[in-house]
Amino acid sequence: MGDRWYQEAVVYCLDVDTYADSDGDGVGDFQGLIGRLDYLARLGVTCLWLNPIHPSPNKDDGYDATDFYNVDPRLGTLGDFAELLHQAQNHGIRVIIDLVVNHTSDQHPWFQSARSSPDSPYRDWYVWSDHEPADRHQGMVFPGEQHETWTYDRTAKAWFYHRFYKFQPDLNIENPKVRAEIKKITSFWLQLGVSGFRMDAVPFIIEKTEPGNPNAPKDFDYLTDLRQHVQWRRGDAVLLAEANVEPDQLPVYFGDGSGSGNRIHMLFDFMLNGRLMLAFAREDPEAIIDALRDTPKLPTGGQWATFLRNHDEIDLSRLTADQRNDVLATFGPDENMQLYGRGIRRRLAPMLGNDRRHIELAYALQFSLRGTPVLRYGEEIGMGEDLSLKGRDAIRTPMQWSYKDNAGFSTAEPEKLVRPVIDKGEYGYQQVNVTAQRKDPRSLLGWFERMIRTLREAPEVGSGSTTHIDVPVPAGVLAHRADGRTGTMVFLHNLGTEDVEVDLSTLAPEADLPIDVLSDRNYEDVGKLDRLKLAGHGYRWIRLCRGGAL
Repeated sequence: MGDRWYQEAVVYCLDVDTYADSDGDGVGDFQGLIGRLDYLARLGVTCLWLNPIHPSPNKDDGYDATDFYNVDPRLGTLGDFAELLHQAQNHGIRVIIDLVVNHTSDQHPWFQSARSSPDSPYRDWYVWSDHEPADRHQGMVFPGEQHETWTYDRTAKAWFYHRFYKFQPDLNIENPKVRAEIKKITSFWLQLGVSGFRMDAVPFIIEKTEPGNPNAPKDFDYLTDLRQHVQWRRGDAVLLAEANVEPDQLPVYFGDGSGSGNRIHMLFDFMLNGRLMLAFAREDPEAIIDALRDTPKLPTGGQWATFLRNHDEIDLSRLTADQRNDVLATFGPDENMQLYGRGIRRRLAPMLGNDRRHIELAYALQFSLRGTPVLRYGEEIGMGEDLSLKGRDAIRTPMQWSYKDNAGFSTAEPEKLVRPVIDKGEYGYQQVNVTAQRKDPRSLLGWFERMIRTLREAPEVGSGSTTHIDVPVPAGVLAHRADGRTGTMVFLHNLGTEDVEVDLSTLAPEADLPIDVLSDRNYEDVGKLDRLKLAGHGYRWIRLCRGGAL
């Protein structure tokens, strides 16, 4: 793996409380996760991204923290977390954690002090207004569930700002003491041994909130300052940010415009995610080609993080109304499958009708595109969702390990589980679990292991450049290539259902004994690249040539 380890990583995202319960209390914990590191290493994971682990009232799944210097006691102790970091390192796996510093819980001691008196030392750690702001009902992140962004606090006798729920008051990032505290928080966890942070809601973190101004300016220099601090504390630490903004705004999150990547290392590619869903819905790769063409040029060291499913809903807000309607009609036709009027709260397997070929195609495509792939826990075995649960909880059900009660997640009584396991239908744990798929070399889990191994033998996908191959191809086919110091890979993915033949003979002069390294079936030899057969929902990863730098 290169010096910039994150460019060639495979990131696996999980909630500790729904992954593996070691003590039978119904809640997953660090010891349970330690016991599953062998599984993750075999899968090919090189980086674990843990969703919030701090103490919390859990009104928002842990994103409402009450102590940034400790762990939720349900998950274990700081000692258990330190042991997790040690054992993960022994397995060659790095760990990054969520950094949720846009806001705190309203139960946090800082806020309790701040609201108690205008003279509190923490009063200015939050954003207040003595008068009702004119933009009180604007900028809600959760429309339908959230009705305002300013709430009056009778104890404080003032209005406080909350970009999210009212129990999550925003920190005042303009306060130097708040900035210093965030640096201390990152220093603490880096000293323990984490390899970086996934920064939640970055556009809101740097927002210089002004009462009555719904378009508050942003302080991008803060990102430069934080990056410098993190890098000094641990040279190879990474900042992976959530910034779902317009494409022309993305470059300033990576760097200050001088060509230096001195801010965020990695950004989730929300624009590509929406385009992928549109392409799958229409069985037409044009949206992906547009995304590859329109990708802003990144500074050295800048990297995209690609995903199909993450811990939230699929956000389609960057698509046009017609495009969004096409995706919803195909993958989320029922109202209870949708969320906030903009997204889909489903896992990929049920979205694709549990069609194995279609699932393979989708993930083969994601993992072959430029950037670092992020995989949500359970996707590797084709888990489903529980639409009877509220909101985003539908895709946050316990990991399905075996045929045992509670899917092998916990020995607790079912009513004590942090969330119910899926136990009915074709996605119930009796049909979908790790144990069953471990016994079957042709299972989806076995396929993911082979695919990830293949990806790790092609580092140019993550650290090189990715471009669309602009030659005539049959309808539904995407042809693209990845070029880097380790060589060149060529990829064919058929989003349509008809068998086709593709002519890539223009690439023949570059070829050096080209060969299929991953495909949906055994095809004829690559030959002169002029008659490449491709099945409906088929894919072929072809090693075109290998570079001199290994």
